[in-house]
Amino acid sequence: MARRSQTALFIMLALGALAGCSKFQRAERPAWRARAEAACFAERRVALSNYVQPAAHEIDGPSICGLTRPLKVTALQGGAVQFNATQTLDCSMVAELESWLAEVVQPAAQARFGQPVAEIDSMGSYNCRGMNNQIGARLSEHSFGNALDVGGFRLADGRIITLVHDWTRGDPQTQAFLRDVHSGACGHFATVLSPGSNMFHYNHIHLDLAMHGMTSTGPRRICKPAPQMTEPPSLKEGPHKDNLPEAPEIDDDLDIAQVGAPRGASAYAMHSGPDLALAAATIAAADTSRRVSPNGPPAPPRRSAQTGPMALHAPAAAETPSPPARGAMREDGVFVPEGAPTDFDLPTSRFR
Repeated sequence: MARRSQTALFIMLALGALAGCSKFQRAERPAWRARAEAACFAERRVALSNYVQPAAHEIDGPSICGLTRPLKVTALQGGAVQFNATQTLDCSMVAELESWLAEVVQPAAQARFGQPVAEIDSMGSYNCRGMNNQIGARLSEHSFGNALDVGGFRLADGRIITLVHDWTRGDPQTQAFLRDVHSGACGHFATVLSPGSNMFHYNHIHLDLAMHGMTSTGPRRICKPAPQMTEPPSLKEGPHKDNLPEAPEIDDDLDIAQVGAPRGASAYAMHSGPDLALAAATIAAADTSRRVSPNGPPAPPRRSAQTGPMALHAPAAAETPSPPARGAMREDGVFVPEGAPTDFDLPTSRFR
């Protein structure tokens, strides 16, 4: 009887030791993750809404995977940017995605396409797995809801932009948009991996807020491939934001002296000139009134002594009429004071 009791006691002690050892060696989630979640909510960096809701339960495991306060997200920017499916993310990731959309994605879409992004095509958020889906690899930030894979975007007019096609085969504006989105993400997230970074990211942009350590200028960031400078939006390839016509091509200066007479009735001057027909009728009327005098036409009325441009518009002075001048009136209405009209004609016909 005593021997059985000793055996049972030994078994109980052995089991207790194994249980204690297992509890002592069990991996724990890094404490900074729970602190980051708590700080994000305390600072109210994310506003709960119909599109951003807390999950019903904490996610704990398997292993150290999970989130203390997970969020279920169906849209960002107050519902303006939808997700193709509900995403499970932590508070910090939701807040940074909101900032990235407002400061990078939407301005780039407006500049390149004249319209905003209406939907994000996500290829994954929370998922307890190894990096790059490799068995035995270090746990991915997806295992903590601290990452999002973006496969493409849908614009407000329904146009679809995908990383797998448009990163290298899209039109110039679309390729530039994706480069702008990638480059801008490098200032918001700790890790940005896009097509060209490695074989696992040929069809999406991976974004996360991992802790890579500190440097003299702040947290260490990983951004691959290196951000590229893009050409500014082209009005010829993109939309006209102000609906104004394109500027005409600039031609070389023209020698006006070599330009012929305008063709057709559609050629107009910038300013209208004097009505020559009306001027001729006025001269003819004045000529008729002068010929009424039996002694020939009277001399033109004398103006005041005023000089300068205003003299042309000064009223005639009230003076005693001069004796009629001798001479003759040419056919063109010009009064010749002495001699015959032909005596004063120039030999060339240029001025006749």
